[in-house]
Amino acid sequence: MRGTVIKYILLFLAQAALWNYFNFSQYLLVVFLPVMILCLPLEKGPVYTMLVAFATGLAADFIVTGQLGMTSLALVPVGLIRRGVIKLVFGSELFARGEELSFHRQGWQKFVPCVLIVTAVFLLIYLWVDGAGMYSFGFRALKFGISLLVSSAVSVGLAFVLLEDTGERWK
Repeated sequence: MRGTVIKYILLFLAQAALWNYFNFSQYLLVVFLPVMILCLPLEKGPVYTMLVAFATGLAADFIVTGQLGMTSLALVPVGLIRRGVIKLVFGSELFARGEELSFHRQGWQKFVPCVLIVTAVFLLIYLWVDGAGMYSFGFRALKFGISLLVSSAVSVGLAFVLLEDTGERWK
């Protein structure tokens, strides 16, 4: 558990550094905060994950000197839908057996759609609020598509790092 908290904090700091110092393009927003919320322990309920998402988003906005609350606004719905997305993609067996998410046991084929869904929800809300009617629909759609592809690819790799593998196929 302690290693997971340290990984979470280090990835959070990496996300803040990425937003602060690496602005690749106006068409690209690299974000992996949604996968960090996705990889929280499954025994934690939606209220806990939404509180962690809110605190993470608020801290990110404070460190990055963004508009306070904007990242929280997009990250809290990810915490809300996390359990439903996991049930949709992985099935309810994880909850019935009391297992945790494991990249080794579930495989990348199931993690990719799960990461795509939570990243898409985050980006839809974040880009809609960030644009606030200033940009055309085409620009926002292009930014959403490019950001979704790049962020999801990075997030799948980070899910592999964030989730502990026990080496067992099943419990």
